[in-house]
Amino acid sequence: MTDNNCNKDLVAYHNEKVTLGKSSQDAMRTHRDAGRTRLKNGLDRLEKPQPQQVDSQGSYSMKTMVQDDAYEYDIDDGIYFKPEDLTTLFGILNLTPLEVRQRVCDALSDDDRLKSPAEVRSNCVRQTYAMGYHIDYPVYRIQTEDIDGKDEEYCELASGDEWVRSDARAVTSWFNGKVITLNSGDVVDGSQLRRVVRYTKKFARSKAEWKEKTVSGITITKLVVDHFESSDGRDDLAIRNTWKAIKKALDTSTEVKHPVLEGVNLADKDDPAVNFLKDKLTWALDQLKTLDESDCSQKNALETWDTIFNTDFFAARAPKETIAQKSAFVVTSSKVSERNDDGSRFG
Repeated sequence: MTDNNCNKDLVAYHNEKVTLGKSSQDAMRTHRDAGRTRLKNGLDRLEKPQPQQVDSQGSYSMKTMVQDDAYEYDIDDGIYFKPEDLTTLFGILNLTPLEVRQRVCDALSDDDRLKSPAEVRSNCVRQTYAMGYHIDYPVYRIQTEDIDGKDEEYCELASGDEWVRSDARAVTSWFNGKVITLNSGDVVDGSQLRRVVRYTKKFARSKAEWKEKTVSGITITKLVVDHFESSDGRDDLAIRNTWKAIKKALDTSTEVKHPVLEGVNLADKDDPAVNFLKDKLTWALDQLKTLDESDCSQKNALETWDTIFNTDFFAARAPKETIAQKSAFVVTSSKVSERNDDGSRFG
């Protein structure tokens, strides 16, 4: 059996084609900050209360966003209000969830410099930009409940016509906590965890026709965290072993539990999107069996990874790598981009 170590090729692919480059990060951060300013100014002009806080959430704050050829990026910026600030004039009546989203939409639309106005969606207010990506603004109210004689905060999302208990900040804390814990030892498994999440999201959306059929980013993240198999210095093995573990779990049940909300599922049994991902993982793992064959060359291995990610990136590296191996027996390590080019942290 051949080893076919493709780690340096996967790392190169990750850095060049998967994780967001600094220019994209900067552009998104600029639009995010501009949106926050537009919200503040709009609420002031409408003479409405400001939110208690605005927090980035989702893949942006977890640093697991991946490149998209169609530039279909989704940034989530949660808006959190005190309940007393979500009332009608003189605080007589509480605003409905729809009225809350409409107020935020009115504030964001109180500036006609953007070509596309903000729009009210079922779970958020969406601002679309000309380049194709958008910022979603989920709106929350901060509530308190008595737990063992102490007031504990929780949040409710303005979802449809209801207030639904939810708080994406807790999901971000959950994931980043996993990364920190795994990075606390001698190896940086947490950094590899984040990369495997990105690889898996890239794979799940590697074909245009897959995008609308596969699972959400948070569901992929939860599956990878639950079944992560680290491999020191071998992203190729970490990907395969993690996907095998996910596939094995999904063969038993397609139910995926929410990472922080007790009794809530990200996906229920027989979820069609989870079944779609399971089918694609089955196909990918079958393709990757080529790497285990005794006569599999490094070129064959790289071409297989091209098939998996629907790219020609890996095969293009094969001739160069073969020449390098013949002319100089030097093993080089590839550094992984976990920070911006200027050394600052993403986000």
